[in-house]
Amino acid sequence: MRASKRMRKATFHRLAPHGLTPSQGRALDTLAWSGGRGIRLNQLAERLRIAPRSATTVVDALEAAGLVTRSPDPDDRRATLLHLTTQGEEAVDRIATVRREVAAEYFGPVSSAERVTLLRLLRVAEEAYEQAHPHHGPHGRGPHDQHGHHRPHGSPATAAG
Repeated sequence: MRASKRMRKATFHRLAPHGLTPSQGRALDTLAWSGGRGIRLNQLAERLRIAPRSATTVVDALEAAGLVTRSPDPDDRRATLLHLTTQGEEAVDRIATVRREVAAEYFGPVSSAERVTLLRLLRVAEEAYEQAHPHHGPHGRGPHDQHGHHRPHGSPATAAG
């Protein structure tokens, strides 16, 4: 947990000059994993495990920054879908780059072979936990990358990022 907290703190310290807060970064990541289909505000709040009102505040800031747009849900005229803009996609890429850099710095002293072993052990522990507690995963859903983020089937997880 200490390693995760330190890397998360370093990541968002580096992203602060870009005007991104940790909660905005998490929201952008979640929208990126929607596969371009967009998601509803209540789904975003659920996946972030925050109150819908808090999600609204985050989305309002992202929309004001030009990173997110709202559009009518074609399946339900009363609902609105959230989508990343081109700038939002660029912000997601920037976040991913910074995460990889921070992880590379943090794990720099660890040999490549030791990293492979560490990652394998963490995956074994995570898979065992999710099998024993299927609804207690980081987001209570499907496959996850090494950061606890939802990963679509077939998406590779990297050892450094």
